[in-house]
Formats: sequence, C-alpha cells, structure tokens
Amino acid sequence: MLVLVVSDFHLGKGSFLKNGQRNLLEDFDEDERFIEFVDYYCNDEFKNQPVHLVLNGDILNLIQIDYYGIYTHIMDEQHCVKSLENIIEGHKKFFKSLKRFLSRPNKKISYVIGNHDAGMAFEKCQERFNKEVSGEVGFAMTLEVLGVHIEHGHRFEAINSVPEDQYFINGPNGKKILNLPWGSLFCLSILPKLKKDRPYIDKVRPVSSYVVWSLIHDIFFFFRMAYVVISYLISSNRDEYLSQNRNFKTTLKILKQITIYPKYEKKARSILRKNPLLKIVVMGHTHLIEWRKFPEGKIYFNTGTWNAIPSIDAAAHESNLSLTYVIIDIHDKSNEIISAKMNTWQGTWKPFLEKVNLESA
Repeated sequence: MLVLVVSDFHLGKGSFLKNGQRNLLEDFDEDERFIEFVDYYCNDEFKNQPVHLVLNGDILNLIQIDYYGIYTHIMDEQHCVKSLENIIEGHKKFFKSLKRFLSRPNKKISYVIGNHDAGMAFEKCQERFNKEVSGEVGFAMTLEVLGVHIEHGHRFEAINSVPEDQYFINGPNGKKILNLPWGSLFCLSILPKLKKDRPYIDKVRPVSSYVVWSLIHDIFFFFRMAYVVISYLISSNRDEYLSQNRNFKTTLKILKQITIYPKYEKKARSILRKNPLLKIVVMGHTHLIEWRKFPEGKIYFNTGTWNAIPSIDAAAHESNLSLTYVIIDIHDKSNEIISAKMNTWQGTWKPFLEKVNLESA
C-alpha cells in the first residue's frame, strides 16, 4: 500500500472574483498539476494497487471565505457549508479529480483537519464534501496508519489552537460555532486589510522573519501593521465570543511564538517516544519542507505547501514553489514499512523528483 500525504493548499473561492478582479485571498493556483498528480497514482501501474491519499490539513481556506459578502468570526455549521460550496465552485476540477480517484479500485482518502479548515469538523460539511466526491472520505484530527502518525501540527502553537474540549462554543441564539484561536481571527479580521498593501505578507515563512525585515526595510508599513494589530486586540476584548481565549498566560505564549518559531522536529520526536509502535511522523502547517532521521531509525517529515513562498532575500527576487509530498510504501501482507520518501511533483512528463529517501528501521 502507498500512503501519499499532502498539506496546506489553502483553496479559496478561485483565482478571480465574479467582477473579474484577482482574488487576493486565493493561494492555490496548482489545480492542473494536482489533477495530474492524483491521476498518476490511480492509473497504469497504480490502477489496482492500494493507495491511501491523506489531505493533511489546511487543504481548504474556510476561515477566509465571506458569507454573502460579510467576513465574520461567528462561524456556525451553515456558514461553513456555504464556504465549502464557494470553494467547490472555484475549484471544480480539483474536486472532480478526487471523485475520479475514489472511483478507482483500492483507493482511499482521509482528511486531517487543520486550523484554516476547522469547519470541516461540522458533520454537514463532511457530508457535503463526501457528496461532491461521491465517496466516503474519513475525517479526523490525527491519523495513524500502520506505524505512521499524521497530523497537521497546529496544536503545538497557542496562536493557532484551542483546548480540545472547547473546539465549539455556544454562539448567538444558542447555535454551535467554532471557537477560533487568535491566529484564525488574525487571518479573518486583520490579514485582508494588510494584504491590500502587501499581498504576500502571509506567505513568508517564518512570519517573524517578515516582521523583522519590515522593521528595517519597510518601516512605514511596519507601524501600520502594528497599529492594525493592536487596535484589533483592544477592540476584540469586548467581544463575548472571543474573550474566552484571552488570558495573560495565552497572550505570553502568543507573543513568544510570533518571535520564536516552534521546532516541530522536537514535537515529532516526542510523539515517537510516547508511542514505541510508531516509526514515522508526518506534519504540515509550517509551510517549511523538513525531514529528519533520528538515531533509532525513526523519521519525521513536514510536507511543506503547494503555495508559492516569497523570498525576502534581496538577492533572490523570486518566490519558492515546490510541490512536495510524502510517499510511504507499506508491505501489503506484513504491514512493514518498506520505504519513506519526500518527492516533488513535476508533471506527467517526469512525474516526480525524489527529494529524499529515508529507509525506516
């Protein structure tokens, strides 16, 4: 069996709005290459082979979709279903490729929920997704497949997570709504304002690098950014649906993580140590491509993103785009891991470039 893992596509409403203007909140322009990728692994030599495709979080950018022209942090089930339908409308071919994949023998899709697509935890969102792809996609917060642990990774950041037992809260009229963390609220309420002036602001990784760079090279925008963020922090303290995520301890964690990026390699090693049956951990979220083989032969991968990442290196003058994915080959009978690789999809002319091949112990 092959396990394929991709993450962080951030599908929005499509590249262009109904009025013909470019959609600044759309991050994903690789529909055609994803279609090639999916078709490659369900045809020819893979036609009858078991292939498990894992969409590892932030595949959909549900938190940056307007609801009938309005952006709001009050996201109930109806809101999230409507947002999902807007994304489907903007990426019809993408969803058709998933439908085609599931129609082939021995093919399976799992969807691990991230922070940008938190609304996929709603039952009706899952039903709508499954209806669109004419199949049974499994939804989870974490996934374990024969010694492989897969999760998005946002739970390791205070800025992008909430306690598991507070994932939903009661909203207006007693409706169940998403309890959005501060990072999601930033993307929803602040980012659209800043992207009008700097469309690439949310794509630089880590974000702390851009903050430092702007202080030195873009000082006027730095102060505008600081003003917008501080103003929002003050005003949002009066919102009854946001205050539950505000306390001194959480604020300190947020400020620390904005400037000091968490080391996911350490988080992965901790997961492996807690469960000796695990051999591989795969995460996403950071948009940074990473791999590490630990002395005991266990492995950590971060799949990166299929979105372009702008460089703040003055000598580069370009964006980095690498369509990376993890591919793990598991023996059909013994369930032993045969190989684990990080590949870069290059298109049907030359399907992939093997970036790294780490044999599991």
